[in-house]
Amino acid sequence: MAVRPGLWPAILGIVLAAWLRGSGAQQSATVASPAPGASPDLLPHFLVEPEDVYIVKNKPVLLVCKAVPATQIFFKCNGEWVRQVDHVTERSTDGSSAGLPTMEVRINVSRQQVEKVFGLEEYWCQCVAWSSSGTTKSQKAYIRIAYLRKNFEQEPLAKEVSLEQGIVLPCRPPEGIPPAEVEWLRNEDLVDPSLDPNVYITREHSLVVRQARLADTANYTCVAKNIVARRRSASAAVVVYVDGSWSSWSKWSACGLDCTHWRSRECSDPAPRNGGEECRGADLDTRNCTSDLCLHTASGPEDVALYIGLVAVAVCLILLLLVLILIYCRKKEGLDSDVADSSILTSGFQPVSIKPNKADNPHLLTIQPDLSTTTTTYQGSLCPRQDGSSPKFQLSNGHLLSPLGGGRHTLHHSSPTSEAEEFVSRLSTQNYFRTLPRGTSNMAYGTFNFLGGRLMIPNTGISLLIPPDAIPRGKIYEIYLTLHKPEDVRLPLAGCQTLLSPIVSCGPPGVLLTRPVILAMDHCGEPRPDSWSLYLKKQSCEGSWEDVLHLGEESPCHLYYCQLEAGACYVFTEQLGRFALVGEALSVAATKRLKLLLFAPVACTSLEYSIRVYCLHDTHDALKEVVQLEKQLGGQLIQEPRVLHFKDSYHNLRLSIHDVPSSLWKSKLLVSYQEIPFYHIWNGTQQYLHCTFTLERVNPSTSDLACKVWVWQVEGDGQSFSINCNITKDTRFAELLALESEGGVPALVGPSAFKIPFLIRQKIITSLDPPCSRGADWRTLAQKLHLDSHLSFFASKPSPTAMILNLWEARHFPNGNLGQLAAAVAGLGQPDAGLFTVSEAEC
Repeated sequence: MAVRPGLWPAILGIVLAAWLRGSGAQQSATVASPAPGASPDLLPHFLVEPEDVYIVKNKPVLLVCKAVPATQIFFKCNGEWVRQVDHVTERSTDGSSAGLPTMEVRINVSRQQVEKVFGLEEYWCQCVAWSSSGTTKSQKAYIRIAYLRKNFEQEPLAKEVSLEQGIVLPCRPPEGIPPAEVEWLRNEDLVDPSLDPNVYITREHSLVVRQARLADTANYTCVAKNIVARRRSASAAVVVYVDGSWSSWSKWSACGLDCTHWRSRECSDPAPRNGGEECRGADLDTRNCTSDLCLHTASGPEDVALYIGLVAVAVCLILLLLVLILIYCRKKEGLDSDVADSSILTSGFQPVSIKPNKADNPHLLTIQPDLSTTTTTYQGSLCPRQDGSSPKFQLSNGHLLSPLGGGRHTLHHSSPTSEAEEFVSRLSTQNYFRTLPRGTSNMAYGTFNFLGGRLMIPNTGISLLIPPDAIPRGKIYEIYLTLHKPEDVRLPLAGCQTLLSPIVSCGPPGVLLTRPVILAMDHCGEPRPDSWSLYLKKQSCEGSWEDVLHLGEESPCHLYYCQLEAGACYVFTEQLGRFALVGEALSVAATKRLKLLLFAPVACTSLEYSIRVYCLHDTHDALKEVVQLEKQLGGQLIQEPRVLHFKDSYHNLRLSIHDVPSSLWKSKLLVSYQEIPFYHIWNGTQQYLHCTFTLERVNPSTSDLACKVWVWQVEGDGQSFSINCNITKDTRFAELLALESEGGVPALVGPSAFKIPFLIRQKIITSLDPPCSRGADWRTLAQKLHLDSHLSFFASKPSPTAMILNLWEARHFPNGNLGQLAAAVAGLGQPDAGLFTVSEAEC
């Protein structure tokens, strides 16, 4: 049976609709051409077409199409047909005399649909309308997920400018979709260039003041906003100062009795303002004059006595200065000119400790060194003797890495607290030290020479290993190690970057090192090459941060190198300074480890009982800070800590409490859950965040509590805590806090800082450094210790074996298994049977 040509498009539309309704499959369709002889006026034309739209947070967006005449309208998104069940359709007529059919169709697009194609192409949708004369396609509408990063790419900086000088305050807003609009605030008032012709904003969003006025002295803030959020930069203080200028000289005064006259001027044309410079020069000018009123008289006895007195005082001052210089020179003669600080080590070299004094002897500090032989002694000064011989070094016989006997080291000096305060005050005069913390709880320091040593900040996982010969022989350095709070140090982060480690300073900067030292610190990243791009950042003396190392792309001759492990990183550096490990997420699979802690009061004296849930970086330093805070608040741990993997998915962290027995307790939370914003956690500038759940006892005698606390990331990982305790006497988890309160010795100097005895270490290095045809050299040792990925770095150093042993010391102190290391060294098959023993003659 023949079908009229004009009915083919309608038939095709009905068949397509039936297919979509029946199967719900998504596939491409071929649009029919207009039928021969059909009127072009009867082709569908759109009254409403879909428009570009942004998804804000998790709210779906609505797309609308309306066409006339139209018998069918379907949406196609990214080349695939949308199921008919997802369409909302309304049919009507256009109201004209022809009564043409009008059709309106709406669909919702969710964030999940857009994220499925995120990174491959942009998500788009368009309408296809049918009529008896053919089909028409609408314009494409692009659907994008809106966001606005938290950190500005460039923030305005404080400035001091002179009057009528130009001012330029740069601002590069955070990355966002749609791009952020920028406005400026002056002392929280909006800057409107249309009202002030002296001010304009460039296309790059910089604020420009053509000629500075005194009224322009203010705090300026760059504000970026789009449909998602509104961000504020740090305020920049701009000070417009005026340098002082002299007024005109006054007229000369009358000639005085002393044959002089004078004139004056004032620093008032203009007067200095806002810290401007004072006028240079004298405000009074005096000259000789001749006048009838000028009386010339000879000097009397009083003037002669005055002159004699002045000469006598001057002579006394000169003699006193000479005496002081002589005393200083005599004190200086006995000291080595290469010693960094003359207040340190007036006698022989000894280990340093800043442990609290013992009650029975306030002037004695003792430490138990972890040496590998029974006795180790040092005699004489650190400086070379006058006869050219070296300081005496004695080491008794013993097998490789044998345990230490009962020997002890002692050091007599003043109170460690006063010494620490003196050290901080002494370094505070240096420019670089001004940004270091003023307390000593997160700081360690010591005095070191060529024998090396170790600095540790207790309970933080942060240490600095100074290997032997890292400090040139004949020199002594006073070195410090400091932990900073992220909020105290401005670390600029761009794009998807996040802080993964503590910010650590070791110094002083600029000291000469002949071998790399090893800085150890924790990190909270889950390092996977396909998820992270990791950078080591270092702050320059000018205050700017630089990427000094891109992990995975190190070159052997680089000044920096990093051994990255699951929870810690070990940085080789020959330049001391301020360091931090930063990660840039490459995909939503990038995760950070968060440690979850639950605290509650030790004693509950009221009806209310608060449960504090902390979310912190999974690093020892963050845990230490929370533990110290809770001890001040009188809190106790009520559950074992858990680890949560937090993804770079822009989803927030939610916390809720459930299963609270309503007959005994009443929750004061008015909402179903609490929420911590994603960016507060991800940027890493706040080491810990917390939420509080407050419960109220129905009966004052109630002491048993059973409930659940849930912590989870939306569409991500989660943890559940089951609380079942007696709030008056349950202390099951208090021992965890007691363990965290135990600290080590902050500074170990010389052999006491190393597990491997000095002479044994030297024999291993001498034996394994030369290449061996049988493979019994440092390369095999690196493979046995699972360090073979760093062979090129080790090979670039004068002693590869020393680098391997240094890294082993940094990774395994103080609880390293010396037996395993001894087995690895002994298993290399060296023919020298006496390699691992020290003879009496070698001592």
